[in-house]
Amino acid sequence: MHRRAALSLLGTGTGLGLAQACMAPLAQAAAQALQVAYAGSMGAVMDKGLGPAIERSDGVQFQGRGAGAFGLAHLLASRQIRADVFVSITPGPMQVVQRAGLAGPAQPIASTEMVIAYSPQGPHASAFADAAAGRRAWYEVLERPGMRFGRTDPATDPQGRNIVFAMLLAERYYRKPGLARRLLGDFTGNTTQIFSEPSLLSRLESGQIDASSGYLSSVISHKLPYIRLPAQVNLSDPGMAAKWYDTVHFSIPGPDGKPKRVSIEPLVFYAAALGNAPNPAGARAFVELLRSEQGQALLHSYGYSRPKGSVLEPSAVR
Repeated sequence: MHRRAALSLLGTGTGLGLAQACMAPLAQAAAQALQVAYAGSMGAVMDKGLGPAIERSDGVQFQGRGAGAFGLAHLLASRQIRADVFVSITPGPMQVVQRAGLAGPAQPIASTEMVIAYSPQGPHASAFADAAAGRRAWYEVLERPGMRFGRTDPATDPQGRNIVFAMLLAERYYRKPGLARRLLGDFTGNTTQIFSEPSLLSRLESGQIDASSGYLSSVISHKLPYIRLPAQVNLSDPGMAAKWYDTVHFSIPGPDGKPKRVSIEPLVFYAAALGNAPNPAGARAFVELLRSEQGQALLHSYGYSRPKGSVLEPSAVR
Protein backbone atom coordinates (compact mmCIF):
# COMPACT_ATOMS: atom_id res chain seq x y z
CA MET A 1 0.00 0.00 0.00
CA HIS A 2 1.31 3.45 -0.90
CA ARG A 3 1.90 6.04 1.80
CA ARG A 4 -0.99 8.29 0.73
CA ALA A 5 -3.44 5.38 0.90
CA ALA A 6 -2.19 4.37 4.31
CA LEU A 7 -2.58 7.89 5.64
CA SER A 8 -6.06 7.99 4.15
CA LEU A 9 -7.00 4.89 6.10
CA LEU A 10 -5.74 6.47 9.29
CA GLY A 11 -7.34 9.81 8.64
CA THR A 12 -10.79 8.61 7.58
CA GLY A 13 -11.28 5.61 9.83
CA THR A 14 -11.82 3.20 6.93
CA GLY A 15 -11.85 -0.57 7.66
CA LEU A 16 -11.29 -1.25 11.34
CA GLY A 17 -11.42 2.51 11.87
CA LEU A 18 -8.75 4.47 13.64
CA ALA A 19 -11.03 6.69 15.71
CA GLN A 20 -13.69 4.02 16.28
CA ALA A 21 -11.37 1.11 17.04
CA CYS A 22 -7.77 1.54 18.21
CA MET A 23 -7.65 5.22 19.04
CA ALA A 24 -10.96 5.89 20.79
CA PRO A 25 -9.16 6.18 24.15
CA LEU A 26 -6.97 8.88 22.67
CA ALA A 27 -9.97 10.88 21.56
CA GLN A 28 -11.39 10.62 25.07
CA ALA A 29 -8.07 11.84 26.49
CA ALA A 30 -7.55 14.58 23.92
CA ALA A 31 -6.68 17.10 26.60
CA GLN A 32 -3.57 15.04 27.32
CA ALA A 33 -0.62 14.86 24.98
CA LEU A 34 0.69 11.50 23.83
CA GLN A 35 4.41 11.24 24.54
CA VAL A 36 6.30 8.63 22.51
CA ALA A 37 10.01 7.90 22.94
CA TYR A 38 11.29 6.04 19.91
CA ALA A 39 14.45 4.79 18.21
CA GLY A 40 15.84 7.70 16.21
CA SER A 41 15.70 5.83 12.91
CA MET A 42 11.88 5.98 13.12
CA GLY A 43 11.79 9.78 12.85
CA ALA A 44 10.12 9.90 9.44
CA VAL A 45 7.25 7.52 10.18
CA MET A 46 6.63 9.02 13.63
CA ASP A 47 6.93 12.72 12.79
CA LYS A 48 5.51 12.67 9.24
CA GLY A 49 3.17 9.68 9.38
CA LEU A 50 1.75 8.51 12.69
CA GLY A 51 1.95 11.77 14.63
CA PRO A 52 0.17 14.00 12.11
CA ALA A 53 -2.41 11.30 11.34
CA ILE A 54 -3.32 10.96 15.02
CA GLU A 55 -3.53 14.71 15.49
CA ARG A 56 -5.78 15.08 12.43
CA SER A 57 -8.14 12.25 13.29
CA ASP A 58 -8.35 12.53 17.07
CA GLY A 59 -7.11 15.99 17.99
CA VAL A 60 -4.43 14.55 20.28
CA GLN A 61 -1.16 16.42 20.61
CA PHE A 62 1.62 14.02 19.56
CA GLN A 63 4.97 14.62 21.26
CA GLY A 64 7.73 12.44 19.83
CA ARG A 65 11.27 12.08 21.12
CA GLY A 66 13.71 10.21 18.89
CA ALA A 67 17.26 9.26 19.86
CA GLY A 68 19.54 6.24 20.17
CA ALA A 69 17.39 3.52 21.69
CA PHE A 70 19.85 2.49 24.41
CA GLY A 71 20.36 6.09 25.45
CA LEU A 72 16.60 6.65 25.66
CA ALA A 73 16.11 3.39 27.54
CA HIS A 74 18.59 4.40 30.24
CA LEU A 75 16.99 7.83 30.59
CA LEU A 76 13.57 6.21 30.99
CA ALA A 77 14.84 3.55 33.39
CA SER A 78 16.51 6.14 35.63
CA ARG A 79 13.32 8.30 35.58
CA GLN A 80 15.21 11.22 34.06
CA ILE A 81 12.53 11.44 31.37
CA ARG A 82 8.94 10.16 31.16
CA ALA A 83 6.93 8.96 28.19
CA ASP A 84 3.72 7.10 27.52
CA VAL A 85 5.19 4.64 25.02
CA PHE A 86 8.67 3.37 24.23
CA VAL A 87 9.45 1.94 20.78
CA SER A 88 12.88 0.32 20.45
CA ILE A 89 14.89 -1.49 17.80
CA THR A 90 16.27 -4.88 18.99
CA PRO A 91 15.30 -6.40 22.35
CA GLY A 92 18.19 -4.87 24.33
CA PRO A 93 16.88 -1.34 24.93
CA MET A 94 13.40 -2.58 25.77
CA GLN A 95 14.87 -5.02 28.27
CA VAL A 96 16.62 -2.12 30.04
CA VAL A 97 13.20 -0.57 30.64
CA GLN A 98 11.66 -3.91 31.62
CA ARG A 99 14.41 -4.52 34.19
CA ALA A 100 13.54 -1.15 35.71
CA GLY A 101 9.95 -2.34 36.16
CA LEU A 102 8.56 0.22 33.72
CA ALA A 103 7.29 -2.04 30.93
CA GLY A 104 5.28 -5.22 30.70
CA PRO A 105 5.17 -7.41 27.60
CA ALA A 106 6.61 -5.59 24.56
CA GLN A 107 4.89 -6.20 21.23
CA PRO A 108 6.87 -6.74 18.02
CA ILE A 109 5.52 -4.20 15.55
CA ALA A 110 7.96 -4.26 12.59
CA SER A 111 11.32 -5.53 11.35
CA THR A 112 14.07 -4.32 9.03
CA GLU A 113 17.58 -5.05 7.72
CA MET A 114 20.94 -3.29 7.49
CA VAL A 115 21.83 -1.48 4.25
CA ILE A 116 24.46 1.00 3.05
CA ALA A 117 22.85 4.32 2.08
CA TYR A 118 24.65 6.79 -0.15
CA SER A 119 24.37 10.36 -1.39
CA PRO A 120 23.04 10.57 -4.96
CA GLN A 121 24.96 13.82 -5.48
CA GLY A 122 28.21 12.75 -3.82
CA PRO A 123 31.52 12.24 -5.62
CA HIS A 124 31.18 8.45 -5.31
CA ALA A 125 27.53 8.20 -6.36
CA SER A 126 28.17 6.41 -9.67
CA ALA A 127 30.45 3.87 -8.01
CA PHE A 128 27.80 3.19 -5.34
CA ALA A 129 25.15 2.82 -8.06
CA ASP A 130 27.36 0.21 -9.73
CA ALA A 131 27.68 -1.60 -6.40
CA ALA A 132 23.90 -1.50 -5.90
CA ALA A 133 23.50 -3.09 -9.35
CA GLY A 134 26.04 -5.80 -8.50
CA ARG A 135 28.70 -4.55 -10.90
CA ARG A 136 31.33 -4.00 -8.22
CA ALA A 137 31.91 -4.86 -4.57
CA TRP A 138 30.30 -2.37 -2.18
CA TYR A 139 33.11 -2.68 0.36
CA GLU A 140 35.69 -1.72 -2.28
CA VAL A 141 33.80 1.53 -2.87
CA LEU A 142 33.83 2.25 0.87
CA GLU A 143 37.62 1.79 0.87
CA ARG A 144 38.15 4.61 -1.63
CA PRO A 145 40.46 7.44 -0.47
CA GLY A 146 38.58 10.39 0.96
CA MET A 147 35.40 8.39 1.61
CA ARG A 148 33.24 10.06 4.28
CA PHE A 149 31.26 7.32 6.02
CA GLY A 150 28.78 7.90 8.84
CA ARG A 151 27.42 5.67 11.58
CA THR A 152 26.08 5.99 15.12
CA ASP A 153 27.62 5.35 18.52
CA PRO A 154 27.62 1.63 19.42
CA ALA A 155 27.70 2.54 23.11
CA THR A 156 24.27 4.22 22.97
CA ASP A 157 22.53 3.07 19.79
CA PRO A 158 21.70 -0.39 18.42
CA GLN A 159 22.33 0.77 14.84
CA GLY A 160 25.86 1.71 15.86
CA ARG A 161 26.39 -1.84 17.04
CA ASN A 162 24.65 -3.38 14.07
CA ILE A 163 26.87 -1.79 11.44
CA VAL A 164 29.92 -3.12 13.29
CA PHE A 165 28.34 -6.58 13.33
CA ALA A 166 27.50 -6.29 9.63
CA MET A 167 31.11 -5.41 8.79
CA LEU A 168 32.45 -8.26 10.92
CA LEU A 169 30.09 -10.66 9.14
CA ALA A 170 31.13 -9.22 5.77
CA GLU A 171 34.75 -9.85 6.71
CA ARG A 172 33.95 -13.53 7.19
CA TYR A 173 31.45 -13.88 4.32
CA TYR A 174 33.75 -12.34 1.68
CA ARG A 175 36.90 -13.77 3.28
CA LYS A 176 38.51 -10.36 3.70
CA PRO A 177 40.49 -10.39 6.98
CA GLY A 178 40.70 -6.96 8.61
CA LEU A 179 37.89 -5.48 6.47
CA ALA A 180 35.85 -4.18 9.42
CA ARG A 181 38.79 -2.25 10.87
CA ARG A 182 39.75 -0.83 7.50
CA LEU A 183 36.23 0.48 6.92
CA LEU A 184 35.36 1.61 10.47
CA GLY A 185 38.65 2.20 12.25
CA ASP A 186 38.19 2.10 16.02
CA PHE A 187 34.73 0.56 16.46
CA THR A 188 33.75 2.76 19.43
CA GLY A 189 36.10 5.75 19.26
CA ASN A 190 36.25 6.90 15.62
CA THR A 191 34.68 10.32 16.12
CA THR A 192 35.09 11.22 12.43
CA GLN A 193 32.39 8.64 11.60
CA ILE A 194 30.08 8.68 14.63
CA PHE A 195 27.01 10.95 14.70
CA SER A 196 23.68 10.99 16.54
CA GLU A 197 21.07 8.70 14.99
CA PRO A 198 18.45 11.40 14.22
CA SER A 199 21.07 13.45 12.33
CA LEU A 200 22.79 10.65 10.41
CA LEU A 201 20.62 10.47 7.30
CA SER A 202 20.12 14.24 7.34
CA ARG A 203 23.90 14.61 7.05
CA LEU A 204 23.81 12.22 4.10
CA GLU A 205 20.99 14.16 2.44
CA SER A 206 22.88 17.43 2.85
CA GLY A 207 26.11 16.00 1.42
CA GLN A 208 28.15 16.24 4.63
CA ILE A 209 28.97 12.54 4.27
CA ASP A 210 29.12 10.24 1.23
CA ALA A 211 27.60 7.07 2.69
CA SER A 212 26.24 5.76 5.96
CA SER A 213 24.89 2.76 7.74
CA GLY A 214 21.11 2.56 7.68
CA TYR A 215 18.07 0.44 8.29
CA LEU A 216 16.15 -0.36 5.12
CA SER A 217 13.00 1.09 6.70
CA SER A 218 14.61 4.43 7.51
CA VAL A 219 16.44 4.76 4.20
CA ILE A 220 13.22 4.13 2.24
CA SER A 221 11.43 6.66 4.46
CA HIS A 222 14.05 9.27 3.53
CA LYS A 223 13.91 8.26 -0.17
CA LEU A 224 17.66 7.74 -0.34
CA PRO A 225 19.47 5.31 -2.68
CA TYR A 226 21.00 2.30 -0.98
CA ILE A 227 22.88 -0.96 -1.41
CA ARG A 228 21.23 -4.12 -0.15
CA LEU A 229 23.49 -6.59 1.62
CA PRO A 230 23.26 -10.39 1.55
CA ALA A 231 21.28 -12.06 4.33
CA GLN A 232 24.56 -13.36 5.74
CA VAL A 233 25.53 -9.73 6.40
CA ASN A 234 22.30 -7.71 6.88
CA LEU A 235 21.15 -9.28 10.20
CA SER A 236 17.62 -9.84 8.87
CA ASP A 237 17.25 -13.61 9.17
CA PRO A 238 16.72 -14.97 12.72
CA GLY A 239 17.22 -18.45 11.27
CA MET A 240 20.89 -17.64 10.72
CA ALA A 241 21.50 -16.64 14.33
CA ALA A 242 22.79 -19.84 15.91
CA LYS A 243 25.12 -20.99 13.13
CA TRP A 244 26.22 -17.66 11.63
CA TYR A 245 25.24 -14.36 13.29
CA ASP A 246 26.23 -15.54 16.75
CA THR A 247 29.83 -16.15 15.62
CA VAL A 248 30.82 -12.47 15.79
CA HIS A 249 31.17 -10.26 18.86
CA PHE A 250 32.96 -7.11 19.94
CA SER A 251 33.25 -5.00 23.10
CA ILE A 252 31.99 -1.56 24.09
CA PRO A 253 32.72 0.43 27.26
CA GLY A 254 30.32 -0.66 30.01
CA PRO A 255 28.70 1.62 32.64
CA ASP A 256 31.60 0.80 34.98
CA GLY A 257 34.17 1.69 32.33
CA LYS A 258 35.14 -1.94 31.78
CA PRO A 259 34.75 -3.62 28.36
CA LYS A 260 31.35 -5.22 27.81
CA ARG A 261 30.98 -7.94 25.17
CA VAL A 262 27.96 -7.47 22.89
CA SER A 263 26.24 -9.87 20.51
CA ILE A 264 23.84 -9.58 17.58
CA GLU A 265 20.13 -9.14 18.34
CA PRO A 266 17.24 -9.47 15.86
CA LEU A 267 16.36 -6.30 13.91
CA VAL A 268 12.83 -6.19 15.30
CA PHE A 269 11.02 -3.09 16.57
CA TYR A 270 9.17 -3.48 19.88
CA ALA A 271 6.56 -1.20 21.48
CA ALA A 272 5.34 -1.07 25.07
CA ALA A 273 3.12 1.19 27.14
CA LEU A 274 5.15 2.40 30.11
CA GLY A 275 4.16 1.82 33.70
CA ASN A 276 4.55 5.47 34.68
CA ALA A 277 2.83 6.83 31.56
CA PRO A 278 1.11 10.21 32.12
CA ASN A 279 -1.54 9.08 29.60
CA PRO A 280 -1.93 5.30 30.16
CA ALA A 281 -5.12 4.92 28.11
CA GLY A 282 -3.55 6.71 25.16
CA ALA A 283 -0.37 4.64 25.55
CA ARG A 284 -2.26 1.35 25.30
CA ALA A 285 -4.26 2.62 22.33
CA PHE A 286 -1.12 3.71 20.50
CA VAL A 287 0.50 0.28 20.88
CA GLU A 288 -2.70 -1.32 19.58
CA LEU A 289 -2.65 1.09 16.63
CA LEU A 290 0.89 0.00 15.71
CA ARG A 291 -0.26 -3.62 15.67
CA SER A 292 -3.52 -2.96 13.79
CA GLU A 293 -4.14 -3.38 10.08
CA GLN A 294 -4.04 0.39 9.57
CA GLY A 295 -0.87 0.84 11.60
CA GLN A 296 0.88 -1.98 9.78
CA ALA A 297 -0.16 -0.49 6.42
CA LEU A 298 1.36 2.85 7.36
CA LEU A 299 4.57 1.26 8.65
CA HIS A 300 4.85 -0.73 5.42
CA SER A 301 4.39 2.44 3.35
CA TYR A 302 7.46 3.86 5.13
CA GLY A 303 9.60 0.82 4.31
CA TYR A 304 9.07 -1.35 7.39
CA SER A 305 8.67 -5.12 7.08
CA ARG A 306 6.23 -7.27 9.03
CA PRO A 307 7.24 -8.02 12.63
CA LYS A 308 9.19 -11.18 13.34
CA GLY A 309 9.44 -13.18 16.53
CA SER A 310 7.23 -13.24 19.59
CA VAL A 311 6.24 -10.93 22.45
CA LEU A 312 9.19 -9.85 24.60
CA GLU A 313 8.20 -10.90 28.11
CA PRO A 314 9.65 -9.21 31.21
CA SER A 315 9.98 -12.63 32.84
CA ALA A 316 12.56 -13.59 30.18
CA VAL A 317 14.82 -10.65 31.08
CA ARG A 318 17.86 -11.55 33.14
